Amino acid sequence: MRAFIRNYSAALAVAIGLIQASPANAAEYRFSPVNQYGIKLTAEYWNPIIDYVSEKSGVKLVLKIGRTSADTTAYVLAQEVEFVFSNHLFSPEREKLGWRVTARRNAPPIRGQIVVPAESSVRDLSDLNGQEVAFAGPEALVGYKFPYAQLLSRNIDARPVFAGNMDAAFSQMFSGRVKAAGANSQLIEGYSKREGRPYRVIWTSEALHDLALMVGTNVPEADARAVTQAFVNMDKDPKGRDILVKASQAVGLPVDANFIATDGREYSAYRTFYRTVPASLR
Repeated sequence: MRAFIRNYSAALAVAIGLIQASPANAAEYRFSPVNQYGIKLTAEYWNPIIDYVSEKSGVKLVLKIGRTSADTTAYVLAQEVEFVFSNHLFSPEREKLGWRVTARRNAPPIRGQIVVPAESSVRDLSDLNGQEVAFAGPEALVGYKFPYAQLLSRNIDARPVFAGNMDAAFSQMFSGRVKAAGANSQLIEGYSKREGRPYRVIWTSEALHDLALMVGTNVPEADARAVTQAFVNMDKDPKGRDILVKASQAVGLPVDANFIATDGREYSAYRTFYRTVPASLR
């Protein structure tokens, strides 16, 4: 199997499409996870996992992500990929595209949050009126849409600054370029551990399930089943479990963050959110 962490240039090339995946056929598909981290760290987390899944399932998966989370979601909406790891497809319009949930990462609940550096003078959401707040991008459901909807509901005129991914948004916040950041709780916890940067939460959403593994309508059922089973059974195989532990440690996830089968019914909170927010956030 290929080395656990590829060198930076190879990871970057795969991640941003400088090395394009070949068109999918009966045995090869493109896999697009939402950009939760920087490009290099995203590749370091996912490449060992999809190499393992490809080997065990007999169905080749190739990583395809863009420079930003919005770019990656654009690939998905253009039907340029066949498997995704995402929570960007639960709006009424996007559910019409037919993406089907088959598994999810079994990690602690996540929450949308608005966070500030631990030493910040900001104590309340109202302190952000007229201030810049960093977000990963306009497609980030938990890290942008949930927090920004809360600001809008309170008539707080904060100015969004889109950084491209969560790590970049946190970097802008800790550097002092912006007053606060919208966050996925899982990702700010991981960033804080990796970088040693303490933070405070000034708003948090209800608990939500972690992102979902989803399959497109053009994937034969046998291939979809084989890929799903390989993900779900990873932690039951010593080799697969070791890969999951190392990948989770690299990004600051709990080491027991494995994958479990699901039909997606537990994502009702996401669907409810889309029914209640302003049209600009759908």
